[in-house]
Amino acid sequence: MPKSRKTIGTTERKFTVYFLADESAGGFTAHVPALGIVTEGETLREATAMAKDAIEGWIGAAQQLGKPIPDDVRSAEVEVAL
Repeated sequence: MPKSRKTIGTTERKFTVYFLADESAGGFTAHVPALGIVTEGETLREATAMAKDAIEGWIGAAQQLGKPIPDDVRSAEVEVAL
């Protein structure tokens, strides 16, 4: 079930964002699997801001087109033996 909360005149949604350090070029890549978004930033803070901006843009476009906003993905940690 998506995480949401009501505020004055809006509904807030939360989406899972995965951050991967780009060891060759530096910075971080941010992935938002539920929306198919990939963005990046030179710092973790910048990558987070870029992800938030991309999510807001994606949702705004979907609303203008009358498209549904998908639920967030489920994530889990899987333990394996090494």
